[in-house]
Amino acid sequence: MRRRLLLRGAGAAAAGAAGAGLARHAIAQASASAAAPRVVPVVARRFVFIPNEVTLKKGEPVVLEFTAPEVVMGFFAPALGLRAVIVPGTPARVPFTPDRAGRFDFLCDIFCGDGHEGMSGRLVVLD
Repeated sequence: MRRRLLLRGAGAAAAGAAGAGLARHAIAQASASAAAPRVVPVVARRFVFIPNEVTLKKGEPVVLEFTAPEVVMGFFAPALGLRAVIVPGTPARVPFTPDRAGRFDFLCDIFCGDGHEGMSGRLVVLD
């Protein structure tokens, strides 16, 4: 009889440990997804970025994900030291964490045709 009680107790302990392991796994997944950077999609078309203004929070990790459906484009934010070449069919991912608030202009720095010189946008970083 005592042996059966010990076995039942061991089974309950194992089930509890498995449940605790699942709970720890769920918490780890939740914290990992909470720490994942926010992805901001931006389309570079002749001769505009869509959206042309992106609002970000200071200290929040982000990935600017650029696509270009037509021709090769560029992204250059000189005040932030960010640059990317955007090739049609291949997303260009620019990860960064804004470290100061302000308004930061960006532009297409690869000639893409007449109208290229007006192709620009702005990153707005809030405190």
